[in-house]
Amino acid sequence: MAVSQPMAVTNLTAEVVSIGDEMTSGARLDTNAQWLSQRLGDLGIDVQFHSTVGDTLQHNIDVFRTAAERVDFVVATGGLGPTRDDLTRQALAAVVGQPLELRQSALDHITSLFSKRNREMPSRNEVQAMFPVGSQEIFNPQGTAPGVDVAFDRQGKRPSRVFALPGVPAEMKRMFDQTVAPRILESVGRRSHIEHLVMKFFGIGESDMEHRLGEMISRDRIPRVGITVSSATISLRITAMADSPEQCRELIRGTRQEILDRVGELHFGDGEDFEQYHAVRRELDRRGQSLVSLELGNAAKLAGWFASLGKTATYRGGFCFADLPELAAVFAVAVPSATQTLLEKTGADWLLVVDAYPSLEVEAEEPLPAAEVRFVVVGPDGRTFSTTSRLGGHPAIVHARIGKAALAWFRTVLARESSTADSAAATTP
Repeated sequence: MAVSQPMAVTNLTAEVVSIGDEMTSGARLDTNAQWLSQRLGDLGIDVQFHSTVGDTLQHNIDVFRTAAERVDFVVATGGLGPTRDDLTRQALAAVVGQPLELRQSALDHITSLFSKRNREMPSRNEVQAMFPVGSQEIFNPQGTAPGVDVAFDRQGKRPSRVFALPGVPAEMKRMFDQTVAPRILESVGRRSHIEHLVMKFFGIGESDMEHRLGEMISRDRIPRVGITVSSATISLRITAMADSPEQCRELIRGTRQEILDRVGELHFGDGEDFEQYHAVRRELDRRGQSLVSLELGNAAKLAGWFASLGKTATYRGGFCFADLPELAAVFAVAVPSATQTLLEKTGADWLLVVDAYPSLEVEAEEPLPAAEVRFVVVGPDGRTFSTTSRLGGHPAIVHARIGKAALAWFRTVLARESSTADSAAATTP
């Protein structure tokens, strides 16, 4: 197992700048700043400011100049398109006191993108190949907006490094991970490779998770372990920096195993976008089995999540009934033959019942009370497994929490059945 080492203590700082009238007006939610702050934190950079500015040239100049004076790294998104209100290049040129020049390599790439799409490039797109003299290009493999990397001299301090990226999240994220992060590490003399792994957990609160992990989430640990929570799902992000990708992956493997040793019973998979319904599909695929769901009350989370998987043999469909919670007893307890009919008609091996999602309507200024919810699983042999939980939370997440708790119960039943089958096989002569 890899041994953790202390990270060198630094005071490197950063500011994230979001550009566009759609941001200042509130017409669009700024998710880029959140993502960039997390990534910069992974690199050991202290994000001290977030700034948002509209599409006005002088305002952009003022924001960039202020940011570059007070932090070591500025990462901006937006304003790199071909239209007249895309002013990031001009603002950066004014801040560093350099004219814009055409970069043929950038222009060739933009032209090739239009050619691949069988479109003629408008002359206006040539502006996207303009860069302040002395700046570096940040290659954009997915779009026509290359990024800009420029240094800003500060009296008595190390130069500030300004990275301007497009506002399209998919393009911005790839450019940051592939180019910006390595350049930041190189500029501060840190190891040149960085790798990430996201582990997913359910069934514990954030404070309890922090307690069980202990020193593993210390900010000066290598690899670093960051913790975030979204709708009751906990993500642990392991970030390793080393001299090679192989060394990064070895550090991650050791840390991952240490985490599993502490909270492995809550772990359901790895990956930024991996959720419990992906874990259920994977296990059912492995077994060659399938599932049908029945949801009572005021939501249909399971049906929505599994539908997002597209066509899959592991999910045979979902039945949803609002304001009829008594049906759960009919389907899952009182009349077992009804559940068998449902399984036979759909061809599914397993039935998962949620009884029932509560209403989110509450009295003014009253908190949403915890609801008693029953989860029922009917297996291929007709046996029934049920559990009851009291679940609450903010109205925005309580239905998702209940749906995820149902999936966790189903995974528990599957694991128990596998354990029983393995034990039986082991004792068979």
